[in-house]
Amino acid sequence: MKKAFVQLHVAIFLAGFTGVLGRLISMDEASLVWYRMGLSSIILFVIGIFFRRTEHVAVRNMITLFFVGGIMALHWTFFYASIKYSNVSVGLVCFSMVGFFSSIIEPILERRRPNLFDVALGLAVVAGVYLIFHFDTHFRLGILLGFISSFLAALFTFINKHLVKTHQPHTVSLYELTGGFLILTFILPFYLPAIGVQFTLPTWSDLFWLLFLSLFCTVLALSLSVSALKHLTSFTINLSYNLELVYGMVLAFLIYHEHQSLGFSFYTGLSIIVLTVVVQTLRVYRVRRNVSISG
Repeated sequence: MKKAFVQLHVAIFLAGFTGVLGRLISMDEASLVWYRMGLSSIILFVIGIFFRRTEHVAVRNMITLFFVGGIMALHWTFFYASIKYSNVSVGLVCFSMVGFFSSIIEPILERRRPNLFDVALGLAVVAGVYLIFHFDTHFRLGILLGFISSFLAALFTFINKHLVKTHQPHTVSLYELTGGFLILTFILPFYLPAIGVQFTLPTWSDLFWLLFLSLFCTVLALSLSVSALKHLTSFTINLSYNLELVYGMVLAFLIYHEHQSLGFSFYTGLSIIVLTVVVQTLRVYRVRRNVSISG
């Protein structure tokens, strides 16, 4: 259990860099994700060859993993679009809605009654987001894109929770990233003209940050979070990922000075969101401790 939480929070810390890098890399959101997934797939493929970690996957399971990779690709695309149409702080706060969506998606797809405490924590996050944004509609489009991203993230994590029961984390990550890359390859020729952007090669600066994003914030972070899914619920994973906004916003404050445009309601809402993560973490520890004692 402790190892799973350590893996999870290291992954969250690494994910905290993604928002800042999304603004730093001078590419449209879809091309950024396309390069990110392509480079990450190559890195995982090389690791699989040298360390023999990639297992054989049946065609049916491969298609499933590719499909989930497509959901992940769309989630990242909407996430970076949210940042580019608003700012890093707004995109990260919208991502915190993933806990709320998870509290609804998980029981529906598992055909069970919702856990009222999970829903309450999810609603607390909604209240925090409302406090942050109800006075400011300046970033309306960015907020909407961020909410779509968080919904897709909740769905992606739920499906992954079941996939890791039959496949190794490395295999899941490799096939999902490859699938997302292939799906985006078919989407880009239609997406780029629709937003008035031409396909371009990355600059040397962009390439450096794309490699950093792919190696640490994608390959390492995704592998750690998928490993943690073996021991934690998808709701706990998604709610804990709200801490990504704390790490990401600290970086945004230091680099882009975004705190200068944030007021009291923002920090009040942010405090509520962080509190939900602390409460859920303590709750999971208490439940597991009681189970071990009774066992």
